[in-house]
Amino acid sequence: MKADISSYKKSSFGPAFLFLSKRRREALAVYYAFCRLMDDIADEPTVQDPQKELDFWREEIERAFAGRAGTALGRDIQKISQEFDMPQDRFLLLIEGMEADLQGKRYATFDELTGYLWRVAGIVGLATLDILGVKGPQAQELAQQLGFAVQTTNIIRDVYDDVLLKRVYLPEDLLQKYGLSREDILTGTCGEKIVPVLEELAERSKMFYCAASQTMQGQPWHKMLPCRIMGLVYRANLAKIEKAKFCFTRTIKLTKFEKLLNCIYALFKTDFNN
Repeated sequence: MKADISSYKKSSFGPAFLFLSKRRREALAVYYAFCRLMDDIADEPTVQDPQKELDFWREEIERAFAGRAGTALGRDIQKISQEFDMPQDRFLLLIEGMEADLQGKRYATFDELTGYLWRVAGIVGLATLDILGVKGPQAQELAQQLGFAVQTTNIIRDVYDDVLLKRVYLPEDLLQKYGLSREDILTGTCGEKIVPVLEELAERSKMFYCAASQTMQGQPWHKMLPCRIMGLVYRANLAKIEKAKFCFTRTIKLTKFEKLLNCIYALFKTDFNN
């Protein structure tokens, strides 16, 4: 499969790119293209041997960091990793997350799920902050908070789409709390009993959004604006799902206009004196 460097424009991340400098926008586009490609390898049924593809990209990342990338995307990764001081784990941990998807990994508790959340979302947050020029303990903290908020929102939003891929990310102890099992989700026999499960996960998600918002306070506005936009867009998506009372069979997403409104709101809430 080939990477599409413009793929971010079609995603929920798109609005966060609007206020970046050309240099940072291009670097983030490269990283997002890598993320999108890894996700497609793990999800698309047309990929004949997804594990082989992931193995290739693990080796290509190692080649890129050794200065001898063999693909166009690998060479772009080589360039941005040097320019923005991005460690290999920003790429390799994401591949591990995709491998967990291929293996159909089960998560007994939310604590077990957090390992997956870090690999597919927290590390993406850290890579984004690398490109934005935010380093140190606060970057680690914000990457976890915002990454976990976004990914738990995705789990709620995509719960039925994931079933088509034979995947359930809802922790099994949470399902059992409401009289459900993983098999009930996979067979579609859960009915409305899934609603309190999604409600409880949404409360966790909102706690992560609040924590991320607090961490962003006091940071330079021009570095935090993309993060703030991303958080508001995904939080609005969660609110839209809540408004539907978690009763849906088709994925609930924001319209382009709704995304634009959240960009405007992010600007309105920004302290440009910081």
